[in-house]
Amino acid sequence: MPAKSPGKPGPAKKGPKGRGPVKKKCPICGKPATEASHPFCSERCRDVDLNRWLSGSYAIPGSKDEDEDGGE
Repeated sequence: MPAKSPGKPGPAKKGPKGRGPVKKKCPICGKPATEASHPFCSERCRDVDLNRWLSGSYAIPGSKDEDEDGGE
């Protein structure tokens, strides 16, 4: 069997009982995603996600170091 090329996608995943590919859900509203707005269902959901990133809603919390700038 030949090795899988890293740049080429593999076969589509099958849904329950092998009935076609698994449909991904939009991470914002849960509707089925479309190819045009992947991984979202619409341009609106893409914009909502972008706004959440830009407003800091998706910020990853971390611990604050006592001396962040390295100075004394």
